[in-house]
Amino acid sequence: MKFLKILFFLTITMMLSGCVLTKFVTVPMRVGGAVVSIVPVAGNTMHDSIDGAADLIDDVPF
Repeated sequence: MKFLKILFFLTITMMLSGCVLTKFVTVPMRVGGAVVSIVPVAGNTMHDSIDGAADLIDDVPF
């Protein structure tokens, strides 16, 4: 039984590495950027900045 728990956690850890892990971070950033883009004057600039930061996080090599 203990072996199955360890195997389960190792499998989850392997699935959360790399691209999947960065998506958990960048998707909320992109949604926040889309919401901020509604602001009349500075919205597009803020959206572009947040989107650029999310792109940099997506490029992190795992």
